[in-house]
Amino acid sequence: MKQVLAFAWYRSRVTFRHRRSGYLAIVLLVGLAGGLATGSIAAARHTQSSFTELLARTGTSNVGALVAIYNPTIGMGSGYYPALVQRIEHLPHVKDVESEVGLGLLPLGANGLPIPAANWYADGSVNGLGLQQSRLIVAHGRLPRWQSADEFVMDSATAKSWDMHLGEIVTFGVYTNAQTVGNPSGLHPRYRITARLVGVGTTSAANVVADQFDTDAGESSTVLFAPALTQRLLKCCADETIVGVQLDGGNRYDGVVASEMSRVLPKGVPFSAVMASVVIAKAERAIRPESIALAVFGGIAGFATLAIAGQVIGRRLWLDAEDLTVLRTLGAGPAMASADVLIGVVGAVLAGSLLAAVVAIGLSPLAPLGPARPYLPVAVNVDWTVIGVSLAVLAVALSGVSLAVVRSATRRHAWDERQRAGNRGSALVRTAAATGLPVPVLEGIRFALEPGSGRSAVPVRSAILGALMAVLVVTATITFGASLSTLVSNPSLYGWNWDYAIVAGGGDIPAQLEPLLNEDHLVTAWSAVYFGQLEIDGQPVQVMGANPGATIAPPVLSGHGFESGDQVVLGNLTLAALHKRVGESVEVGAPGTRPTQLVIVGTATMPAFGGTGGMHMEMGDGAVLDYQLIPAAQRNPYDQPQPGPNAILMRARSGTSRAAVQRSIDAIVTKLGGGSGGGPPLLGAQRPAEIIAYSNLGATPNLLGGALASGAAVALGLTLVASVRRRRRDLALLKTLGFTNRQLAATIAWQSTVAVGAGTVVGAPLGIALGRSLWELFAQEIDAVPDAGLPVLRVVLVALGALVLANVVAAVPGRIAARTPASLALRSE
Repeated sequence: MKQVLAFAWYRSRVTFRHRRSGYLAIVLLVGLAGGLATGSIAAARHTQSSFTELLARTGTSNVGALVAIYNPTIGMGSGYYPALVQRIEHLPHVKDVESEVGLGLLPLGANGLPIPAANWYADGSVNGLGLQQSRLIVAHGRLPRWQSADEFVMDSATAKSWDMHLGEIVTFGVYTNAQTVGNPSGLHPRYRITARLVGVGTTSAANVVADQFDTDAGESSTVLFAPALTQRLLKCCADETIVGVQLDGGNRYDGVVASEMSRVLPKGVPFSAVMASVVIAKAERAIRPESIALAVFGGIAGFATLAIAGQVIGRRLWLDAEDLTVLRTLGAGPAMASADVLIGVVGAVLAGSLLAAVVAIGLSPLAPLGPARPYLPVAVNVDWTVIGVSLAVLAVALSGVSLAVVRSATRRHAWDERQRAGNRGSALVRTAAATGLPVPVLEGIRFALEPGSGRSAVPVRSAILGALMAVLVVTATITFGASLSTLVSNPSLYGWNWDYAIVAGGGDIPAQLEPLLNEDHLVTAWSAVYFGQLEIDGQPVQVMGANPGATIAPPVLSGHGFESGDQVVLGNLTLAALHKRVGESVEVGAPGTRPTQLVIVGTATMPAFGGTGGMHMEMGDGAVLDYQLIPAAQRNPYDQPQPGPNAILMRARSGTSRAAVQRSIDAIVTKLGGGSGGGPPLLGAQRPAEIIAYSNLGATPNLLGGALASGAAVALGLTLVASVRRRRRDLALLKTLGFTNRQLAATIAWQSTVAVGAGTVVGAPLGIALGRSLWELFAQEIDAVPDAGLPVLRVVLVALGALVLANVVAAVPGRIAARTPASLALRSE
């Protein structure tokens, strides 16, 4: 081995000047393309984990909940109960509890009266919530100091609507709870305060995704005052209390603690917990499109790196095949002959792999993408897992290719087999010759299918395989993209299995409306539903209540819809969180009530839909069950005398416009004595975060396919140029036998057409099958109805485009072939 290495080192030094351009090409190709692939995959991982990183940086609560509200009718004469907060502090797994309250603060006009505002609600931090735990993110300025009673922050939208600017001093009126129960717009405040706006553009980490993706986010405002002012107003002017709870076990126990919190609240307080695990799951689903796109791009770039670099390495080693033969003739063994060329190529691969790591690290500050990016610092992030795996794949795979090529070239019997195979020719070529096709066509087919032998051998299989892989991936990408477009444009595939919904503004729809819908000729079907939050096997779950066997319900993915009161349909994520299967039983009930045992009869794609202003179901999260299981207090929060459903789901007659249906509903409401103002507005399809994010991808799948097609065209052009150079002897013979320049160019064109045509015939059907399979897996992953699109026209255009592109790419090699001097090529004959 010492002698082999000494010989290889000597030969590499002697031949380096002659081979250095080839080595440099390998280093740059592996380093730049491999670095781009590695950087993209690392960016995908960083993007997917960016929201969790943001939550950690801002100390977000594991559980947040409304625990007290000013409502004398249920015995709560104040909106802040410190004893209740203390009880929560002593619950199992609770590490820290911080709170904030709603304050009766309204900005005053010049007349000393509050300025009417729909998007204003002021909060005050009691002991750090918003300033320490679940710390607000401030785009401009800073958070208020704890001991400063004259400082506050607000979000950009509210600041813009009120025309308030950073540093401005604002006069507020302080109103008591009794005043705010009525309409305080015409009342003078108890007293006034002035405060300076010290931060603008505030948002919580939990709202970062909701601000961009949540259709129910609405126009809520964020206005926060410091504890110094809040402590002064707790007894008179705090109308509700929200707590943030951090746990010893992190999100592991958030469901358990939320359930325990609901049990310590006074009866009548509406309880709705916001758990960090649910927020994280929603954010990760919303961010997933960007991370998938980056990962796919990185995978394509990595595949291209291996394919192109493998061809370059193979061509470099194949050119040295005769040197290996000479060395074997002079007595060198297989190991010594192989080491002669391997040491340089493997060294170039290793150097290129290290360069790829440097490039990937250099690209890391560009990540993450997505909604969390503006709130995270720009920094170098080294993902050693991705870099290590990528280095290993590049080094091992390309070194393996090098070794395989060298082993093949150093075996004399393999060389003889290739020569004999070349002499026998292709059966397809012999069949084509028997049909009487023109000679340029026959020669083009022969060039495309027969590799030749010796130094004129051409890697025809790699050209066909490259075309096949390019068409396969492009077709699969187009099929996947068409399925994505089908999903985005069809609400029934993501849970909205109806046309419109009538939603009560936080209350109930009059019960008298329901029978009148049966008389409306524009409404073909309708179902009444209720919303709430129940505990299923101890875990809080957002639910939709309906009548068993309702005409309209979310689309079923497995099993069937619930047909009796003892059945329930779950989202797949909820089913997995409960560790249950279809056919098993669960216990369902509200906190403090006796649970009811229900049988899971199916899974469904849940709509992004629910009670106004609260948590709602998601595509894979939620339950559909008998509405009578939802307590009356949840179904009828405002204690109306004749309560109706929280929403009515409707299907309209085909071809009916939304305006026509709205006029019909307005007429029904007017008939019921609702005045001339019309009825509630119809709610169209509410797109969940995933669908909004996927629609934002736009043409990304097609751009990825186009990038791969462009790379395939370049690779095909290089292969044809190399083929012309290696077949100069064959081309010169054809020219000597009377071929014109046009016939030579036609020969190269037919060579390209046959290679690409063979790849297209096999690659297109495989691409469609691959695209549909990937889409079905993807749809199952996001809990959508797996209805794949079949873009027949675009696939046909891809096939035709591939053939046209093959002829366009062959133009340059064809000119080279036509201009090749016969005397130069035949000088050695």
